[in-house]
Amino acid sequence: MKTNFKIFFLFLMISLISSVSVNAQVDEDSETPTISGPKYGADSVNCVMHLSLYREFYKQKNFKDAYPHWKWVFVNGPLASQNTYIDGIKMISSKIDETKDPALREKLIDTLMVVYDQRIKYFNREGYVLGRKGIDLYTYRPDKTEQLYHLFKKSVDLSGNKSEGAVLVYYFRAVIGMVEMGKLEKDVIVDNYDKLSEIIDHNLKANAAKPKALANWENISGNIESTFEPFATCPDLVSMYSKKFASTPGDVELLKKITNILERKGCVKEDLFFQATEQLHKLEPGAQSAYLMGTLNLERNQLGKAAEYMSQAAELYDNNSDKIKALNILANINFNQRNYQLARSNAYKILQIDPNYGKAYILIGDLYSSSASMCTEDDLGGKSVFWAAVDKYAKARSVDSSVESDANSKIAQFSRFFPAASDLFFRDMQEGSSFTVGCWINEATTVRAAK
Repeated sequence: MKTNFKIFFLFLMISLISSVSVNAQVDEDSETPTISGPKYGADSVNCVMHLSLYREFYKQKNFKDAYPHWKWVFVNGPLASQNTYIDGIKMISSKIDETKDPALREKLIDTLMVVYDQRIKYFNREGYVLGRKGIDLYTYRPDKTEQLYHLFKKSVDLSGNKSEGAVLVYYFRAVIGMVEMGKLEKDVIVDNYDKLSEIIDHNLKANAAKPKALANWENISGNIESTFEPFATCPDLVSMYSKKFASTPGDVELLKKITNILERKGCVKEDLFFQATEQLHKLEPGAQSAYLMGTLNLERNQLGKAAEYMSQAAELYDNNSDKIKALNILANINFNQRNYQLARSNAYKILQIDPNYGKAYILIGDLYSSSASMCTEDDLGGKSVFWAAVDKYAKARSVDSSVESDANSKIAQFSRFFPAASDLFFRDMQEGSSFTVGCWINEATTVRAAK
């Protein structure tokens, strides 16, 4: 009988050890412990037994019988498995939800917090685990605003773009709670909104091809936006940042925050946005800031400055589509300045990058058609410029179908200004013959009569 019992016990232990090795393979149990020591503690046989028993009961959702075995492992084998902490949190949370005794409930919440702390101690993942700890603390003790703030802040600081969406939501609520308690200044709300928005934007882009994850991050974004809304008025934002800007105009990070938050909230017409953007471009000149200063000066009808900044942007951009965007605006500014030659030069720079960019040909045609009163030395009262203009409109539609409608409309409009057949006859000019338009245009075209 004793021999049979020994064999049975040996068989049981082999089964238990096998069970542990299988059950330990969960998605969050891939890290090795951060503290060295025997995996199953000083009493490895008992640890393996208790570990396997609690896991068997746990899988059956029999938390009552699992708990004492789990507690033994938690106390005596803290390095045995990260599952000890993952499972323990679930079991203790269940006990908290079930208990009717307020005093016992508070003790269980304290125990839950200890489990999180011990998990960090033995298996690290501090940023992630602090976030989860904060969520549970918010669930069971929502009035602990200051404690929650520090937990979530450290979690987000450590995790950065890997922060969980729920952690960002609860953290932002804690920030606002701290401001309402008078423990933080109001501008901290704006600073953290800017910080969290960058994390959210990163995750929106990273999950663009994953509909379910993208929808989740869109919900997170919407939650943060609605929470921030009462603090998002342009006057409030300007008021919060004006003093900082005035006191430290050379703080590049502050300037980036100001420009980002004001642009995000649609406050680009504020003087502070203009001043901060201008100062940022002086300290860190770049393509994007040059482009932004160009558009801002254009809105203020400061064409000279707008052209200067947009020219810088076109030079600094590496991406061809960005270069074309800047050159197109620059050429149109030149047009408004009546600097037709420079406008045409910038239009041709676009065509060097993309020969099929029809809008550039449309612009050159517009430059020509606007020059009739300037180019009257052709003995036709300047009407020859319309031949050259229509040539450009026709070229535009031949290379770019997206401008075909606009090109056809302009061809119909300006063909009416061609010289009459009688004017050509009296000047000994033949339809279809070559003709060079003079003036600043200086371009060969074909003689045509109005229909």
